[in-house]
Amino acid sequence: MENPRTAPTLTRGRKRRPGERRPADGARLLATLTGAALIAGLAVAPAATGAPPVPTSAQAAGAPADADIAPASLPAMELYRAEAGVNVWLDENPDDPRAPLIAERIGSQPQAVWFAGEYDPDTITERVAEVTSAAEAAGQLPVVVPYMIPFRDCGNHSGGGAPSFAAYAEWGERFAAGLGSEPVVVVLEPDAIPLIDCLDDQQRAERLAALSGLAEAVTDANPSARVYYDVGHSGWHAPAEIAPTLVEAGVLEHGAGIATNISNYRTTADETAYAAAVVAQLGGGLGAVVDTSRNGNGPLGSEWCDPPGRLVGHTPTTNTGVPGVDAYLWIKLPGELDGCDGPAGSFSPAKAYELAGG
Repeated sequence: MENPRTAPTLTRGRKRRPGERRPADGARLLATLTGAALIAGLAVAPAATGAPPVPTSAQAAGAPADADIAPASLPAMELYRAEAGVNVWLDENPDDPRAPLIAERIGSQPQAVWFAGEYDPDTITERVAEVTSAAEAAGQLPVVVPYMIPFRDCGNHSGGGAPSFAAYAEWGERFAAGLGSEPVVVVLEPDAIPLIDCLDDQQRAERLAALSGLAEAVTDANPSARVYYDVGHSGWHAPAEIAPTLVEAGVLEHGAGIATNISNYRTTADETAYAAAVVAQLGGGLGAVVDTSRNGNGPLGSEWCDPPGRLVGHTPTTNTGVPGVDAYLWIKLPGELDGCDGPAGSFSPAKAYELAGG
């Protein structure tokens, strides 16, 4: 059942199940992926100076490894603080005793904007442009998440998506048309690749072509856009397993890099190491972004659905201090549920308060 929310654009939460220099010739690389070397763990950078204190006690730091990974491809800009469900709740509940802590730890932080819910080709360009133009006016870097792939989430808590791949292609062109010309981060279709095994062979081929098509549409429409392909997280697919699928989906032609830990709780240290390993399997030359929105205490075993006792993680920043890690981002919106403690994507002040350390 869909649970859309408008703030300022239609966004949705999503759930995660556990498991779980760029070559010019992608086909040649695909044939040699299994021989690529894995890269050791990378360091974890501290939270940005001046940001609200963020618990990071479970995240280990160490010296960065020497890896053939790209320098940061994102500009050193402040991230765009989009209106999210937490801000709507704060506006409506100023006297709630939990509000000050939630506002300090979560409401003050830049977060991604999701485009999901009902199939909306007639309005998607305008809705994307509202975000990118607001970010441009503020001199900030927006993070947007297209989440409309057919058979989304394999029909589970966050099921839905475009009615067909042809409809998705139309939606994608119109999504890209709203991106403007300034830098923007596009986190491409969370779960679309990590969950691809739920599809039959034809659907799989159509999905990979659709992802490549959307990424190409984005970079054609806005050469300053940076597309990051979701790869799941360090406890799901092995790097050598997921890398060939990424190549089929066009990451070498159209991607700035990969995104890890979306809607999960894996530590930043684990995710930076995993990202480096995946990038190594791809031949190097790509960057990575890590979702740190809920990983301050790390995972609760293999539990992925609204586990108790978690905390927000590293403050969102493009200054990670980790080679090859372009940004720590809050992609999953803290306080929005995974689907076990309430409808997926709905905002829970109790969960937000818990994540804020209350």
